[in-house]
Amino acid sequence: MATIPITKRGAEKLKAELHRLKTVDRPWVINAIAEARAQGDLSENAEYEAAKDRQGFIEGRIQEVEGKLSAAQVIDPSTLDAGGRVVFGATVELSDEDSGALVTYQIVGEDEADLKHGLINISSPIARALIGKEEGDTAEVLAPGGIRRYEVVAVSYT
Repeated sequence: MATIPITKRGAEKLKAELHRLKTVDRPWVINAIAEARAQGDLSENAEYEAAKDRQGFIEGRIQEVEGKLSAAQVIDPSTLDAGGRVVFGATVELSDEDSGALVTYQIVGEDEADLKHGLINISSPIARALIGKEEGDTAEVLAPGGIRRYEVVAVSYT
Protein backbone atom coordinates (compact mmCIF):
# COMPACT_ATOMS: atom_id res chain seq x y z
CA MET A 1 0.00 0.00 0.00
CA ALA A 2 1.29 3.45 -0.87
CA THR A 3 2.02 5.87 1.93
CA ILE A 4 -0.35 8.77 2.46
CA PRO A 5 1.16 12.09 3.55
CA ILE A 6 -0.49 13.63 6.58
CA THR A 7 0.55 16.39 8.94
CA LYS A 8 1.20 15.69 12.61
CA ARG A 9 -2.01 17.58 13.51
CA GLY A 10 -4.01 15.49 11.01
CA ALA A 11 -2.64 12.22 12.41
CA GLU A 12 -3.56 13.31 15.94
CA LYS A 13 -7.12 14.10 14.79
CA LEU A 14 -7.45 10.64 13.22
CA LYS A 15 -6.09 8.99 16.39
CA ALA A 16 -8.60 10.95 18.50
CA GLU A 17 -11.45 9.89 16.20
CA LEU A 18 -10.33 6.24 16.39
CA HIS A 19 -10.18 6.44 20.18
CA ARG A 20 -13.69 7.93 20.32
CA LEU A 21 -15.06 5.29 17.95
CA LYS A 22 -13.62 2.46 20.03
CA THR A 23 -14.30 3.79 23.53
CA VAL A 24 -17.56 5.73 23.13
CA ASP A 25 -19.44 4.91 19.93
CA ARG A 26 -18.82 1.14 19.81
CA PRO A 27 -19.91 0.47 23.44
CA TRP A 28 -22.95 2.71 22.97
CA VAL A 29 -24.15 0.83 19.88
CA ILE A 30 -23.53 -2.56 21.52
CA ASN A 31 -25.71 -1.43 24.41
CA ALA A 32 -28.40 -0.17 22.00
CA ILE A 33 -28.44 -3.56 20.23
CA ALA A 34 -28.77 -5.37 23.55
CA GLU A 35 -31.67 -3.14 24.61
CA ALA A 36 -33.46 -3.61 21.27
CA ARG A 37 -32.88 -7.38 21.42
CA ALA A 38 -34.47 -7.43 24.90
CA GLN A 39 -37.70 -6.04 23.44
CA GLY A 40 -38.48 -9.38 21.82
CA ASP A 41 -39.40 -10.02 18.17
CA LEU A 42 -36.42 -8.85 16.08
CA SER A 43 -38.14 -9.24 12.69
CA GLU A 44 -40.22 -6.07 13.16
CA ASN A 45 -37.91 -4.18 15.51
CA ALA A 46 -36.86 -0.87 13.88
CA GLU A 47 -34.60 0.07 16.80
CA TYR A 48 -32.67 -3.18 16.38
CA GLU A 49 -32.23 -2.63 12.63
CA ALA A 50 -31.10 0.98 13.16
CA ALA A 51 -28.60 -0.07 15.83
CA LYS A 52 -27.22 -2.85 13.61
CA ASP A 53 -26.84 -0.37 10.73
CA ARG A 54 -25.06 2.08 13.04
CA GLN A 55 -22.77 -0.72 14.25
CA GLY A 56 -21.85 -1.55 10.65
CA PHE A 57 -21.02 2.09 9.98
CA ILE A 58 -18.88 2.38 13.13
CA GLU A 59 -16.96 -0.83 12.43
CA GLY A 60 -16.37 0.26 8.83
CA ARG A 61 -15.11 3.67 9.94
CA ILE A 62 -12.78 2.04 12.50
CA GLN A 63 -11.26 -0.11 9.74
CA GLU A 64 -10.95 2.90 7.43
CA VAL A 65 -9.20 5.08 10.04
CA GLU A 66 -6.88 2.24 11.11
CA GLY A 67 -5.96 1.69 7.45
CA LYS A 68 -5.22 5.37 6.92
CA LEU A 69 -3.09 5.55 10.05
CA SER A 70 -1.13 2.43 9.11
CA ALA A 71 -0.36 3.87 5.65
CA ALA A 72 0.28 7.40 6.91
CA GLN A 73 3.59 9.16 6.49
CA VAL A 74 3.40 11.73 9.28
CA ILE A 75 5.13 15.00 8.42
CA ASP A 76 5.73 17.70 11.02
CA PRO A 77 5.83 21.02 9.11
CA SER A 78 7.82 22.69 11.90
CA THR A 79 10.77 20.34 11.22
CA LEU A 80 10.84 21.03 7.48
CA ASP A 81 13.62 23.01 5.89
CA ALA A 82 12.89 23.17 2.19
CA GLY A 83 14.92 26.30 1.54
CA GLY A 84 11.89 28.52 1.01
CA ARG A 85 10.22 26.21 -1.52
CA VAL A 86 6.57 25.21 -1.27
CA VAL A 87 6.31 21.57 -0.12
CA PHE A 88 3.74 19.41 1.65
CA GLY A 89 2.92 20.96 5.02
CA ALA A 90 4.10 24.46 4.06
CA THR A 91 1.96 27.50 4.77
CA VAL A 92 1.85 29.80 1.76
CA GLU A 93 0.71 33.41 1.54
CA LEU A 94 -0.50 34.27 -1.95
CA SER A 95 -1.51 37.42 -3.76
CA ASP A 96 -4.16 37.09 -6.47
CA GLU A 97 -2.66 38.98 -9.42
CA ASP A 98 -6.10 40.08 -10.70
CA SER A 99 -7.66 41.36 -7.48
CA GLY A 100 -4.60 41.83 -5.28
CA ALA A 101 -6.35 39.92 -2.49
CA LEU A 102 -4.09 38.07 -0.05
CA VAL A 103 -4.91 34.49 0.95
CA THR A 104 -3.05 32.01 3.13
CA TYR A 105 -3.16 28.25 2.65
CA GLN A 106 -1.45 25.29 4.25
CA ILE A 107 -0.93 22.27 2.00
CA VAL A 108 -2.20 19.18 3.83
CA GLY A 109 -3.39 15.62 3.23
CA GLU A 110 -6.75 14.61 1.82
CA ASP A 111 -8.39 13.92 5.21
CA GLU A 112 -7.32 17.25 6.67
CA ALA A 113 -8.41 19.58 3.87
CA ASP A 114 -10.80 22.33 4.98
CA LEU A 115 -10.89 25.39 2.75
CA LYS A 116 -12.74 27.45 5.37
CA HIS A 117 -9.69 27.08 7.62
CA GLY A 118 -7.15 27.59 4.82
CA LEU A 119 -6.18 23.91 4.57
CA ILE A 120 -5.94 22.70 0.97
CA ASN A 121 -5.54 19.14 -0.28
CA ILE A 122 -2.12 18.26 -1.73
CA SER A 123 -3.85 16.92 -4.86
CA SER A 124 -5.94 20.07 -5.47
CA PRO A 125 -5.12 22.11 -8.60
CA ILE A 126 -3.85 25.09 -6.60
CA ALA A 127 -1.59 22.95 -4.38
CA ARG A 128 -0.16 21.13 -7.41
CA ALA A 129 0.57 24.49 -9.05
CA LEU A 130 2.31 25.76 -5.90
CA ILE A 131 4.59 22.78 -5.16
CA GLY A 132 8.21 23.70 -5.84
CA LYS A 133 7.57 27.44 -6.13
CA GLU A 134 9.47 30.01 -4.03
CA GLU A 135 8.76 33.54 -2.81
CA GLY A 136 8.27 35.85 -5.78
CA ASP A 137 7.28 33.05 -8.18
CA THR A 138 3.94 33.06 -9.97
CA ALA A 139 1.68 30.01 -10.00
CA GLU A 140 -0.94 29.54 -12.70
CA VAL A 141 -4.04 27.61 -11.68
CA LEU A 142 -6.68 26.37 -14.09
CA ALA A 143 -9.91 27.29 -12.29
CA PRO A 144 -13.51 26.86 -13.50
CA GLY A 145 -13.54 30.58 -14.40
CA GLY A 146 -10.30 30.37 -16.38
CA ILE A 147 -6.62 30.66 -15.53
CA ARG A 148 -5.88 32.41 -12.21
CA ARG A 149 -2.41 33.69 -11.36
CA TYR A 150 -1.07 33.89 -7.82
CA GLU A 151 2.20 35.37 -6.66
CA VAL A 152 3.88 33.55 -3.78
CA VAL A 153 4.36 36.26 -1.13
CA ALA A 154 5.68 34.13 1.72
CA VAL A 155 6.42 30.49 2.57
CA SER A 156 6.63 29.22 6.15
CA TYR A 157 6.83 25.84 7.85
CA THR A 158 4.74 26.06 11.02
